[in-house]
Amino acid sequence: MHRIVLILLAALGLALPRTSAQVKADLRGIPATVYQNGQKIRIFSPDVSETVRIFVISDTHIFRSDEREDPFREYSDRMAKAYNSTKHFLTGEKTNPEESLMKTLELAKEHKADVIALTGDMVSYPSEAGVEWVKNALDACGIPWFYTTGNHDWHYEGMEGTEQQLRETWTQKRLLPLYQGHDHKLYSAEVKGVKLIFLDNGIYEILPEQLDAFKKEVKGTQPKLLFSHIPFYAPGYSTSTVAHPKWGLAVDKNYKIERRLPWPEEGFGKTTVDFWKAILKASRKNGLLATFSGHLHTQQSSVIGPWVQFTVPANAVGGYFEVTVEPL
Repeated sequence: MHRIVLILLAALGLALPRTSAQVKADLRGIPATVYQNGQKIRIFSPDVSETVRIFVISDTHIFRSDEREDPFREYSDRMAKAYNSTKHFLTGEKTNPEESLMKTLELAKEHKADVIALTGDMVSYPSEAGVEWVKNALDACGIPWFYTTGNHDWHYEGMEGTEQQLRETWTQKRLLPLYQGHDHKLYSAEVKGVKLIFLDNGIYEILPEQLDAFKKEVKGTQPKLLFSHIPFYAPGYSTSTVAHPKWGLAVDKNYKIERRLPWPEEGFGKTTVDFWKAILKASRKNGLLATFSGHLHTQQSSVIGPWVQFTVPANAVGGYFEVTVEPL
């Protein structure tokens, strides 16, 4: 009887019911699909052979210090008071940065994460005690982890020097243990066939050597994810993003509070804009499935053609993403 109904529908020129096999066949021509439910993100790709589970953590803002910090307290005092007590972004319950990170790491172990991706501002300033505490907590959780710098990790407020100079100085003096031998400017790691690329864009501008390294890393069609601290420009995002057309002195409201040099009046340089274009190109042609950032402390997302961007909520208030990259 069922076959007779199908024959009659076909004879009348009506669409036949589609089988699951037909739907899956149509999906094979799509580079990737994305599903999000709260803090869980699932990315499906025909080029992935096994599931990769990644916990993305950003903006924990650990403020721990000891007597070694005494010579630098004039530069770290404000941020040392910024996140002492917080409220969970979902429940409203009282928490603090250390508790939030430990609970997230426990959850990563419980969910059998393959890797942890840290996108910066793990500490609020480059104290030795803070960096040591973060590294010890990560090492103790037993899950491989990779880190890139935010705009606070290396920043001592009011210290003389350009942001590029200060970033390089304090990355080398304090943050290298978190890089585990990798180049802070840009490096990659492979997990179950998926390439994870980590970019240090904590000064908003992209350096020429970073653009060159990124172009080399994205060659081919291997599935890839890009992690950085500051999100990249997308319509609707704030001006506090990389390559935003309005970024510059006119919209820099925090340079006096943060005691740093103001953003340049002329805005971004050509290399930074070229990097933005390279991300879009890699999303179209080179298997870049998505980009992940922190910095804004809120959960956001954007889609520009094939380029999908996610911004993770601050871990200081309990935020994280659980990302799976799965076969389509």
